[in-house]
Amino acid sequence: MAMAAAEIEALIVGGIPDAQVEITDLAGDGDHYAARVTAESFRGVSRIKQHQAVYAALGGRMGGVLHALQLTTAIPE
Repeated sequence: MAMAAAEIEALIVGGIPDAQVEITDLAGDGDHYAARVTAESFRGVSRIKQHQAVYAALGGRMGGVLHALQLTTAIPE
């Protein structure tokens, strides 16, 4: 079962309210996405903790409903 890009975005923003999220469907199949998540709340936080925050926002869907996510996190410039 594929997951819609809008649903991924909504979950991330729900968990990280100040996030700006860009989702790209890499294969056109609804299973392989890239996400760029930019948030001020990431400032001073390690990249590992940033990624963990995104995965937590996805609520355990990684590896199940959401097959693959290429993740990039950043702070606003």
